[in-house]
Amino acid sequence: MTARLWAGASGYSFKEWKGSFYPGTMKPDGMLAWYAARLPTVEINNTFYQMPKASVLEAWSATTPDGFRFAIKAPRRITHDARLKADAAADPVAYLYRTLESLGAKRGPVLFQLPPFIRKDLARLGEFLAVLPADHRAAFEFRHDSWFDDDVYAALQGAGAALCLSEREDDAPPPLVETAPWGYVRLRLEDYSDDALAQWARRLRATSWTDAYAYFMHEPTAPAYATALLRGVEAAHG
Repeated sequence: MTARLWAGASGYSFKEWKGSFYPGTMKPDGMLAWYAARLPTVEINNTFYQMPKASVLEAWSATTPDGFRFAIKAPRRITHDARLKADAAADPVAYLYRTLESLGAKRGPVLFQLPPFIRKDLARLGEFLAVLPADHRAAFEFRHDSWFDDDVYAALQGAGAALCLSEREDDAPPPLVETAPWGYVRLRLEDYSDDALAQWARRLRATSWTDAYAYFMHEPTAPAYATALLRGVEAAHG
């Protein structure tokens, strides 16, 4: 049974959320504090485009309450340029994790999202997993069907890494396979009914994870969906 659900959105700094989630007069520099007072976690995607800066992470940490968690999307330099090749990725991986220390206890998972054209390469994955630090909290989002295989699951499990389940409009979702003590889910549909959210709450509750991280797309509906999912899991526990 899931001990805790961390539900949020992929990002927080969106002017389109004004009037629905943020007050209409909300300034950009006030958005994170407002968000973090209402949701327990956020997935940061702009780190995909550039390495995070320690000063920015320190400011984020200072702005958010105790118990908040930041999930960080790994830079494309690692996933799309180096394509998980250990020799090319080792240095940027080490730099990334050193920098993430600036978040302290607020560092959540690190999401490694592979390009859809990269097919299964078990040897490459194994070598990459070996360069991750001990407390890596790494989740892997594979976007080519060839990766969804037992030997990949075994490699992830051996390293304590999570298989990310990503529900998308254009594809059937991959299986929910528990390869780590915690899980990572990306809910990418534009619309979720109350019944669909209740089903996800039951599904997450049925896992053996200690923590489940779930993130909705950056649509204006994302905060409400995350809140509903949190309430659904609480109700299921009750």
